Amino acid sequence: MTYELGQGTGPLRGVRVVEIAGIGPGPHACMLLADLGADVVRVDRPGGGMFGMGDKDLLNRGRPSVALDLKRPEAVAAVLDLVEHADVLVEGLRPGAIERIGLGPAECHARNPRLVYGRMTGWGQDGPWSRAAGHDLNYVAVTGALHGLGQDRDRPHFPGNLLGDFGGGSTYLVVGVLAALLEARTSGRGQVVDAAIVDGTAHLNAIASTFAAIGLDTGRRRSGLLDGGTPWYDVYETADGRHVSVGALEPQFWADLVARIGVELPDRDDPANHATIRGALTRRFRERTQAEWAEVFDGTDACVAPVVPLADAPDHPHLAARGTFVAPGGVTQPAPAPRFSRTPASLGAPPPRPGEHTREALAAWGVRDVDALIAGGAAVQA
Repeated sequence: MTYELGQGTGPLRGVRVVEIAGIGPGPHACMLLADLGADVVRVDRPGGGMFGMGDKDLLNRGRPSVALDLKRPEAVAAVLDLVEHADVLVEGLRPGAIERIGLGPAECHARNPRLVYGRMTGWGQDGPWSRAAGHDLNYVAVTGALHGLGQDRDRPHFPGNLLGDFGGGSTYLVVGVLAALLEARTSGRGQVVDAAIVDGTAHLNAIASTFAAIGLDTGRRRSGLLDGGTPWYDVYETADGRHVSVGALEPQFWADLVARIGVELPDRDDPANHATIRGALTRRFRERTQAEWAEVFDGTDACVAPVVPLADAPDHPHLAARGTFVAPGGVTQPAPAPRFSRTPASLGAPPPRPGEHTREALAAWGVRDVDALIAGGAAVQA
């Protein structure tokens, strides 16, 4: 597979991004930028790759990989050459680590004052824990988000690493980078974007502060409006051991559900009736299979939907009609999102092997003496 600049079709076509390879939210942010048309070049360690996934890591799709040994000054100089032609740099190392390499904001802005320098960490660039290790679960734990998750009142449950790494992390990094890019086009000056998972998760969870302010958040799991505390916003088991989600919050949606479920239910506005309603719904949903209930509620306003395993999600009629998932080369994966009317995003190249494009990508970005870098071991062509 060959690499050329400017292959993206989305609204970020022409934006150039240098990615210092990391794990989790950094690669996801750069996948999103690449999906939206940016020219992203990923700088990997020779032989690198997260957990040995290599060219199976979908977070690395849509961009070439160059392998540079950043312990070598020639390799650092090559990255600074890339920076000179870039609009954005993204890094996700612990605070202070990239400065020790010689690729911190000061060095990069000396070469390119317009550069937007995106930094992705868990704890942020400052604070007493900024240089401590951590993972998604730890970051969402201290922000108040994890405490309320799940319907088990005895312990919290966590949604994989979606909430911290990707919700409060990569999403906020991309928002920050795009905002700084927009400002740089007016001011002519770049800046540092400090995207911390703790900050983004706290911001993402702002509605919980609203609920607390109006008395709907008691601090106890399964007691509020959106955590299973009410019988009309919960998950119910079906006859075949699967589940349906019920989200009939508004009165008109609840009325639609009651009309279709075929069971007479008492007034839900009286909290004394909640246990009766929940018991009736539990029994009723267990009388039919998930597929049968899906047919009953298909396309209605009752706000009932099947809980679908990831393996089956691409075949859901609505997602299939929208093309929410695609399968290039037989590998099922989410299509680029969001969608644009005039500059549609398109799926780029599959995930590369680390260093697969070292020679051609460095040359395309204007780095000189690439063959000498490879011959000397500062760069590696896979």
